Amino acid sequence: MKSRREFLSETFSSASGFGVAAALSALGGRVALGDATRSKLKLVPAKDETTGLELIHLPEGFRYISYGWTRDPMSDGNMTPAAHDGMGVVDESDGIVTIVRNHEISDDRGALSIKGGRPFDRLAGAGCTTLKFDTRDGQWLESRVSISGTSRNCAGGVTPWGTWLTAEETVLGIGSVDNYETNAERAFERNHGWIFEVDPSGVEDPVPLKAMGRFVHEAVAFDRKSGIVYETEDRGTAGFYRFIPKQNGNLAAGGKLQVAEVVGQDDLRGHVEQGAQFDVRWHTIPEPTLANTRGLTEPDELGVFKQGKSLGGTTFARLEGCWSGDGGIYFDATSGGEASAGQIWKYDPESETLTMLFESPGKETLNMPDNLCVNPHGGLVLCEDGDYGDDEYPQRMHLLSQEGTLIPLALNDVRLKGEKGFKGDYRGREWAGATFSPDGEWLFANIQTPGFTVAITGPWESLVNG
Repeated sequence: MKSRREFLSETFSSASGFGVAAALSALGGRVALGDATRSKLKLVPAKDETTGLELIHLPEGFRYISYGWTRDPMSDGNMTPAAHDGMGVVDESDGIVTIVRNHEISDDRGALSIKGGRPFDRLAGAGCTTLKFDTRDGQWLESRVSISGTSRNCAGGVTPWGTWLTAEETVLGIGSVDNYETNAERAFERNHGWIFEVDPSGVEDPVPLKAMGRFVHEAVAFDRKSGIVYETEDRGTAGFYRFIPKQNGNLAAGGKLQVAEVVGQDDLRGHVEQGAQFDVRWHTIPEPTLANTRGLTEPDELGVFKQGKSLGGTTFARLEGCWSGDGGIYFDATSGGEASAGQIWKYDPESETLTMLFESPGKETLNMPDNLCVNPHGGLVLCEDGDYGDDEYPQRMHLLSQEGTLIPLALNDVRLKGEKGFKGDYRGREWAGATFSPDGEWLFANIQTPGFTVAITGPWESLVNG
């Protein structure tokens, strides 16, 4: 049995071990030629092996098992929180994988209960849950709260040593006014806008990693060769950041937060030619915790971003998903491009270059990608969080293949009439949290609302090659 650190360093950080090197190299090369097309592969209704409901559509031969619906009882006696979002596999032992899942809850009505620990903020309702799944038997085993008292936990990333970094997509705090929902003053006891490190077994006393910045966080990804952490910002005006820790493997020891300047490009929110490549340089943010939120009708989320702009930082459009593989950092701009339908970027830390891999020509093709992950069978998995949300364009997951083809993976067809305690049409609700088991056989993902997790398996190689 491998230790958690051995498992992650050998399996996730090794491109060859995780089967992505050739796939992602080809992805960058082929898409850069502008030959991206849309696969004609059809999806068919598939029955959930837990509920018997046809919740999603999948390629022929694929199946899935749902788990952890909102309000379902968990192993620690809590009810499953709502708003399932970013997620990552942090461990594997004898076929049992451990997953940490974010919950993007913004309310101030009280923290989740956590056994053996205390919440960061007793009034903040978000946090993370830890799940276990048996890949050999295809069974969900347990779930429990692993951190509580945080706010709007959106995405994050897996560390090389087997923990999860959960990121708050807010800078609300003491005395803040919330414009997300009610314009009412929030009753938080602590300031928010941080990244926290989550041990999957539970966090006794949450400590914000303040040197990593206070802004509207989304996802993070490690360059395992250098130990540098890359961070995305989910705003209409967003920066791309990196954190250089003082001590590799010890984020709590502090470090430097820097913003990317794409040389010659002040603003990359509009159309960018596929294959376009730019040099990147970095600037250190003087005050990474700056965010003035007291007494404002609109929280000042731009404390870090404005510092970056004054130094030459480049503006992107809503940076969300971020994942590492093949020596590169892959991230998306959810509303980027001429059609405001999304862009997929690759940053190469060694050459310090940024390459445009794919720009969606329209939301009917790719509707605002959010979370993403590397597919061990080739290419990337993209989760949609678009604004169509109607019968014609329900939300989907896609594979951006190594040939530059968008292959449909799954379609949200959730329509409930009281099952699991929910009524309504949820087809327009986002996919989130895509992450694979280390053997590549199971893809885990979330439908954020009404909130449940699925484990999907099937003939992956035939899908990619077909």
